[in-house]
Amino acid sequence: MYRKEEQPLPPPEKFELPFEGKLSPNNRWVIMAELIPWDDFEEEYAKLFSAEKGAPAKLFRMALGTLIIKEKLGTSDRETIEKIRENPYLQYFIGLNCYQQEPPLESSMLVHFRKRIDGELINKINKKIVKREIDKSDKEVKKKDCLQEKREKIKNKGKLILDATCAPADIKYPTDLGILNQARIETERIIDNLYKPLRVKLRKKPRTSRKIARKEYLKVAKKRKVSYQERRKAIGKQLKYLKKIEEI
Repeated sequence: MYRKEEQPLPPPEKFELPFEGKLSPNNRWVIMAELIPWDDFEEEYAKLFSAEKGAPAKLFRMALGTLIIKEKLGTSDRETIEKIRENPYLQYFIGLNCYQQEPPLESSMLVHFRKRIDGELINKINKKIVKREIDKSDKEVKKKDCLQEKREKIKNKGKLILDATCAPADIKYPTDLGILNQARIETERIIDNLYKPLRVKLRKKPRTSRKIARKEYLKVAKKRKVSYQERRKAIGKQLKYLKKIEEI
């Protein structure tokens, strides 16, 4: 579907710029400008010119920045200058303080820039960028290591108060006597379930001595301290009751 815009476009001077007229710090040219050590090679570049004679030369950032833009975009000298004139990010990259509509330099200046900024200087700049990024990375690693060491050196302090009011209270420590008692109860339950449909045929329900067995179990289970002989005797009785149920 295609719809024609009914409202006329505003004139160029009223065209609204994003970011409230400010450059975005996430733009690739802004990020690249922060990586390049312009000031570190300004003095070396200045030695190529006379201190008293001749017209003032273009700054090192403008010279190197223009060459980088040309290589990055793959444009001709004239097209490169036109790109810089149209793009505020490129103007910031070459060191201008504010956007200007006029070209900041002539395309013929790129010939002189290429003569003065040779491959040796470019290699120095690249090495400087790499070294600075490595140093920056090392500092971040050391900072993380220091923080880790500080955390490890911190000793335990204060008191830890635990509230066990919400802890489950029905957890039992498994013992032979308790397991046998539980097995007896489950066996009796199975007998009860089997007896229900056979109630008409079997007039008398099989005896399991469950009351006596439970009484014998509680006699030992309720004691705080149980001797070895008492425990073995109680286990023997529970086994006897289980065996009696099996014989039914």
